Amino acid sequence: MRAHEAGALHAQAGHRGPAWLSTPRDVNDLVPQLWSSTAKKSAEGSLVIGGVDLRDLVAEHGSPAYVLDEDDFRSRARAFKHAFKDFDVYYAGKAFLCTTIVRWVMDEGLNLDICSGGELAVALRAGADPKRLGFHGNNKSESELARALEAGVGRIIVDSQYEISRLIELARERNRTAPVMIRVTAGVEAHTHEYIATAHEDQKFGFSITSGAAFEAVARVNEAPELELLGLHSHIGSQIFDSSGFEVAAKRVIALHARVSDELGVDMPDLDLGGGFGIAYTTQDDPSDPAQLATELGKIVEHECRAFEVEMPRVSIEPGRAIVGPAMCTVYSVGTVKEVELDYGASRSYVSVDGGMSDNIRTALYDADYSCTLANRYSDAEPALARVVGKHCESGDIVVKDEFLPSDVRPGDLIAVPGTGAYCRSMASNYNHVPRPPVIAVKDGRTRVVVRRETEDDLLLLDMGAE
Repeated sequence: MRAHEAGALHAQAGHRGPAWLSTPRDVNDLVPQLWSSTAKKSAEGSLVIGGVDLRDLVAEHGSPAYVLDEDDFRSRARAFKHAFKDFDVYYAGKAFLCTTIVRWVMDEGLNLDICSGGELAVALRAGADPKRLGFHGNNKSESELARALEAGVGRIIVDSQYEISRLIELARERNRTAPVMIRVTAGVEAHTHEYIATAHEDQKFGFSITSGAAFEAVARVNEAPELELLGLHSHIGSQIFDSSGFEVAAKRVIALHARVSDELGVDMPDLDLGGGFGIAYTTQDDPSDPAQLATELGKIVEHECRAFEVEMPRVSIEPGRAIVGPAMCTVYSVGTVKEVELDYGASRSYVSVDGGMSDNIRTALYDADYSCTLANRYSDAEPALARVVGKHCESGDIVVKDEFLPSDVRPGDLIAVPGTGAYCRSMASNYNHVPRPPVIAVKDGRTRVVVRRETEDDLLLLDMGAE
């Protein structure tokens, strides 16, 4: 599962692609489950999202650019809100956050999960109700905790004994009571990449249930008059398609919940099962819809509470990727196309675009798979297996490892990659001093810049070495 130091699929050869990738009947067609709900191809073959032709978007705003489908984002948020009507739904802001997203989340009746002082600043600037915020993080600073207390954040998810001590002192100094959830590790390893699996024992997050550390943390929080014990929080990983991991985690977390009730006489009102619900990046992915997830998770919690003879707490979930991931794509311009001869008579077409690992690190970091399409024209050329790569000085600067594109792709064409809403802009960098792309919201045939493009002036503004 570990990515090669030089990048995804470094030095691997072949011309047929992975087993799940098949030659399309029409290389111009979109695979609907990979794209936002308003995405379609025009008669000329250009990609249209939110009623906006991406040729026009690039002409006005340049490339690369993240294209955010407002209607799709809102409809996915509403779908979770409706399906999980008996749950509290927190949008996981780490997936992608800006003031516009905060306002959409609040408009649609969701709460917001944040995990840094910067994300808190964005939420407050957007006018979010602090009581609808949950503050995560395994190493929140004193200043971050103080700001959360002063703002009136609705829940602070503590992650260590040091943080409990810090929070008690800060709350006492301010004559406030801090609402607290305990992050626990349930010993469940979701079927995902090792870097994004977060519930097994050997990792930085939470208090172990198995070792007894979680119960000790609960007891300490319960005894502190400066803290209000809300409940337990569990998160088992990301890009999860199977509810069995949630079932095992819920059993262990609710067992601890019951023990707290029996031994401490405390009925904690809340239980958070986290997020991590997967999306379709390629045709090999088969995610569940919110209604199916709600049915499965509701049955799991109800069954375990009945088995342990405890009252049903108020349950929360934290979808992030599942809302914003499919709602955004990235559009690039092709700069060069190079046919590279490989072993055994094979060859591979390298399509270089004007972005790369600075706007999407996930392929290099997680060995993630993506799809793409020619976005500016119709082609009647035969499909050819291609690798879409970036402009950075790394062999592992790969955007799409394997995809069938028309064999006549050429410089000046546009390539669009779906499913880039989660963690692409959030994890973007200025590697090679490349400015980060803008986020352009599209709706009803109109564009709106919600995060502007960085400029070289922005980069130089931070450099204090100039005369």
